[in-house]
Amino acid sequence: MTTVATTKRLVIAIAAIVIGVSAACGGGGGGSSTGGTAAKKYRFAVIPKALDLPVFDYARKGAERAARELGNVEVIWRGPETGDQLKQKEILETFITQRVDGIAISCLNGDFLTEAINRAVDSGIPVVTWDADAPNSKRLAFYGVDDKTGGRIMAEEAVKLLGGKGTVALMTSIGATNLTRRMDGVLEVLAKHPDIKIVETFDVKEDTVKAAELIATGTNRYPNLGAWISVGGWPVFTRNALVPVPKTTHVVSFDTIPPAPQLLKEGKVAILIGQKYFGWGIEPVKMLADIKAGKMPTQKIVDSGVDIVRQDNVDAYIDRFRKLEEGK
Repeated sequence: MTTVATTKRLVIAIAAIVIGVSAACGGGGGGSSTGGTAAKKYRFAVIPKALDLPVFDYARKGAERAARELGNVEVIWRGPETGDQLKQKEILETFITQRVDGIAISCLNGDFLTEAINRAVDSGIPVVTWDADAPNSKRLAFYGVDDKTGGRIMAEEAVKLLGGKGTVALMTSIGATNLTRRMDGVLEVLAKHPDIKIVETFDVKEDTVKAAELIATGTNRYPNLGAWISVGGWPVFTRNALVPVPKTTHVVSFDTIPPAPQLLKEGKVAILIGQKYFGWGIEPVKMLADIKAGKMPTQKIVDSGVDIVRQDNVDAYIDRFRKLEEGK
């Protein structure tokens, strides 16, 4: 009887060990598709230009949505409170020191961040850029609009609104590579129309409050202004920035997040140029996951395209944007 009992205890012990090993290796159908081994967990840092710009809230939603779908990714969302390039570089360097598994960043100033991005890549941390690129760096890919084309579209729309003659004021944030390229596109088109005069270029410094102040200043300074062309969405991120602008002045602006479409419906804006805001988060996170799985990007630059929103299609755009918010 003693021998039988001992044997029974031995069988039970062996079975427990087998179950434990199976659980540790992801047995029982709970692992990944690669041989039943649990998928490795990754920590990806996603860095926007600034936390106070509402346009980046949608990028965060996209990044977190992609992480949930992948299942083995944690998104760490961190950026400077305002458009502070020194602070953004400090945040980037902190993530390099922490040895995160990947970094996706929208660069306030690509050239300023190039050395830090190169250091990250050289140390084995893949870096991709989104929205605003660092084209001279070793970043592995960029996802966003073709900014120069976007600028050309803005200027072409403004020329149509003005009938080929009049005055325009420009608004930008000096230093960001993407905005510089947009402005290059604007200037290229306007140079072909000698009857359109640029009265002034305003530097908003990525500050929506400052944008409202500059618009008020510009309106007072140029009461008969034909059009505002803003290569960023600062004038349409809040409802009050455009209050001083008379109905005789056309507004052409980048960005289509609320309340911009409503401002267009109310006639305060003539043309909006939309970007793939949710894609800013979704695509870079997926890129980094692919890179960690050994699949390098097939394209260095992924052009997301733009949406041109006017009175005749704004309702359809609002409906489509709402569906994107709901994850449809």
